[in-house]
Amino acid sequence: MIQTLLRRPSGIAETTADVLRSLAVVGIVVASVGWGPLSGVSLTVVAVGMLVPRLLGLRPSVDIAFGIVVLVAVWSSVLDIYITTRWWDLPVHFVTNGLCAALLYIVLVQLRIVADPDTLPRPMLSTVVVTTALGLGLGVIWEVFEWIGHTFINQAIFVGYTDSIGDLVWGGAGALVAGCCMTYLTDGAVSVTTPHDSLTDSGA
Repeated sequence: MIQTLLRRPSGIAETTADVLRSLAVVGIVVASVGWGPLSGVSLTVVAVGMLVPRLLGLRPSVDIAFGIVVLVAVWSSVLDIYITTRWWDLPVHFVTNGLCAALLYIVLVQLRIVADPDTLPRPMLSTVVVTTALGLGLGVIWEVFEWIGHTFINQAIFVGYTDSIGDLVWGGAGALVAGCCMTYLTDGAVSVTTPHDSLTDSGA
């Protein structure tokens, strides 16, 4: 995986994904100077997370989509769009949570923490169930962080029962869709442990 991370980009799509990662790094400085150190930390977490699709050797289109989604998500927080436009967090939870759950699932399979779906009687069903469960788990963790942020950092961070349930439902639905699309995310290979070359043969 390290070789996959360090190799030179091949083609316009992979170059575009790397440009997005560069923008995330620049965003760390911009957010820190313009909106404070906490915003800089948020961009740092996103910049590190954007390395994961490249590390896993996912198809460039997925890499680009993930980069755009997490950048939109973090800048929506920095610019207080979640506060000024209450409904905006729902589609962001749907897409972001779904992609994050899919990437976490792939990592856990490659680390042999969860079973490779190809070794199971119903690989597709297993993938969907586990990815959805991971997405719901990530959603709970995110709601805990929101509560911590509201309680100890900034009370402007909106929390509430209805908001939390809505976020969890939309995030879980996104993870469900991501689980159903796992063969696309891994470039048509059912097994998410397939080597990088076979994952990227068909390009973006």
